[in-house]
Amino acid sequence: MDFCRAVAVLLVLVCLDGCAAQRAEVVAQPVATSPVPRSTQAVRTQQRSGANDLLYVTDREPTVVSGNRLSYGAKRAIFLSFGSVSIAPRRNSVASKREFQVDTVSETGRFPATPYGVVATAKGLRRTPAAVAAHERAVASLQAEIVRRLAVARRKEVVVFIHGYNNSFEDAALATDEICRTLQNQFVCIVLTWPAGGTGGSFFGYNVDRESSEFAVADFKKAVRVIAGTKGVERLHLLAHSRGTDVLASVVQQLAIEAYVSRSSLWQRYKIANAVFFAPDIDLDVASSKLFAWVSDPDLAFGSKSTPSTLPSQGSMHLTVYSSPRDEALKASTLISGSALRLGQLAVGNLPSDRNEAASKWAGSHMGGLVDFVEYSGGGGFIGHSYFLSDVTIKADLVALIRDGAKAGDPRRQLVEIGRPFWRTSDTRQAAR
Repeated sequence: MDFCRAVAVLLVLVCLDGCAAQRAEVVAQPVATSPVPRSTQAVRTQQRSGANDLLYVTDREPTVVSGNRLSYGAKRAIFLSFGSVSIAPRRNSVASKREFQVDTVSETGRFPATPYGVVATAKGLRRTPAAVAAHERAVASLQAEIVRRLAVARRKEVVVFIHGYNNSFEDAALATDEICRTLQNQFVCIVLTWPAGGTGGSFFGYNVDRESSEFAVADFKKAVRVIAGTKGVERLHLLAHSRGTDVLASVVQQLAIEAYVSRSSLWQRYKIANAVFFAPDIDLDVASSKLFAWVSDPDLAFGSKSTPSTLPSQGSMHLTVYSSPRDEALKASTLISGSALRLGQLAVGNLPSDRNEAASKWAGSHMGGLVDFVEYSGGGGFIGHSYFLSDVTIKADLVALIRDGAKAGDPRRQLVEIGRPFWRTSDTRQAAR
C-alpha cells in the first residue's frame, strides 16, 4: 500500500473511531413507508418514550463503570455471560430531541469457562460432570429468560443483532434497542455482543477487533443454538452489521453444516427465518464460501452417508444483503485487506466481471431464491456506513421484511428491481444525522 493510500485509510478509520462514540446516542427516528394500500401502511415505530429491557449475551470481560455499575469492556472473557440491559430515554439539551441511554445492566448467569474440563476414563476422554452440569444450568437459565420475555411479546419470535468494529457494549445495546423499536417492540430482542473496541488505536485496532470477532464465533454458535432450542420460539431472525456479518457468516456456516449432517436445514433445525447483513465488512468470495459451504460439498455426509444430489428443504430461510457502493468505511477495509470487493459495497455496476456468475448463483435459479441483494441508493453522510440505523427507507424495508414477511417485489417493500436477485431502494430520503 503506497503512502497516499495508507493516509486515506487512516483518515477514514479515525472518523470511524469517532463514530463509535456518537452511536451511543441513537436518535429515535419515525419510520414510514411510501404510499401503499391502507392495510399495509402502519409501519411507524411504537411509542418511543418508554424504557426497554433487552436480553444480552456476551463474551466481553465484565467491568465496573461510574457509580459502581456493571458493564462489559473490550477485553475477551473465557466465558459467555447473559442478562438484562435496560434502555431509558433522556432529554438532550436541545429541546424536543429525545435520545436513549443504557440505564442498568444486570447479569443473570454465565456458561462455564472454556475450554470445558475433560478427564480420561476407561472409555476415552469425557467432559467432566461439573462442566456438563454447569453448562446445563446456564442453558436452562438463559432459556428461562427468553421464555419470560416471550410470555409478554406480541410475536413469539426472536430478533438477534450482532454489531461491528469498534462498538462498545453500550453501542451494541443502543443499536439493538433502535432496531427493536423500529420493529414496534413486537419481538424478543437480544444483543449479541463480542469484544470490539479494543486497544491499538484507529488503524491497528481494526486488526485487534478482527481477531476478537473470530474469537466470538464458537460462543455465538452456542448461543444461537440455545436460543433456537427455547420452547415457544417460533422464528429466529439474525441481523448483523459491518464486521459482525463475518461473525454471523461463520456461525451460519457451522450451524448449516450441523443441520445438514443431521438431514435438516437452518430453518428446520434452528427456526432461522431471516439472516440480514447490513453493510457487510466481508470479502465477497469469503462470504460465498462460508454461507454456502454445505451446498458446494456433495461429499458431506447427509445423515449416515453422502447423497450428492440431495439438499434439505430451506423452508422460510432467507438471506438479505444491504450494500452501498458509496460506503467509505468499506473502501478503507478493502484497502487494508486487499479484497477485490467487500460484500457491503456490492452493486451491479461495480461487480468484478469474473464474479457475475458466482453472485447470480447466490439467489438466482441455482440457489432457489435464497438471497436478495439490496443496494442502498442514499448517501448516508460522510462515512455512509450506519444507514441501517438512520435511513427511514432502509428501516421501513426492514419492518416489511421481518414484521410483515414481505418478499422483495411486494408493494410493501420500497425496492426497484434491477434484475433478480438485485434490487435498489427507491426512496433516497435521509434521516437528519
